[in-house]
Amino acid sequence: MPALESDWWSMGLRVAGVDEAGRGALAGPVVAAAVILPPPEEPTQYPFQDSKTLSARLRDQLADQIRAVALAWGVGWAGVAEIDHLGILKATHLAAGRALAQLAVPAEALLTDYLRLEREWRQYLHNNPPRPDSPGLLRCPPKADQNSPTVAAASILAKVARDRYMEGLEQRYPGYGFAQHKGYGTARHLQALDELGPCEEHRRTFAPVAQTGLF
Repeated sequence: MPALESDWWSMGLRVAGVDEAGRGALAGPVVAAAVILPPPEEPTQYPFQDSKTLSARLRDQLADQIRAVALAWGVGWAGVAEIDHLGILKATHLAAGRALAQLAVPAEALLTDYLRLEREWRQYLHNNPPRPDSPGLLRCPPKADQNSPTVAAASILAKVARDRYMEGLEQRYPGYGFAQHKGYGTARHLQALDELGPCEEHRRTFAPVAQTGLF
């Protein structure tokens, strides 16, 4: 199956891929990444896959490769306070807009993994006017990280960045197991919530955290 951005590459467009990590977690930020890859010289040039299918070691290796070959990349964050204030969807869009804003080379088309970033894309094009013949295209199909090397690359950068952040919380908040579950609602995490109560990195508006009533 051709990459989802292959027709845009054939038009000579710089395609940004965007994906997020941490949307469904109970703790920690939501992180989005944006990546612009050069058009591949051959269809199988990029080995990037959906980050959830890769081992942590391979994700780290591929993240280094992505940063080396990308025309531009950026990582955007929305913290716990923003998630609780805005809701997870708007916070995810905020992180995605911040990732796009970090691109050192302007994007001319945007591909996301089912993130409908119409508003953020319009704002980006307003701040980074495309060339007159650039159509400013946007696609947001489901499972794009499985069929687009650009979106897969973004998913890898987002997950690696967020995983490292969550691993850093292990010493600040011992006992929760953040280095292992990365803030997701595993049995161990839920048990720790029950025993310790939420910490500052927990999302108060998420049901398993709110139900503790300990804040």
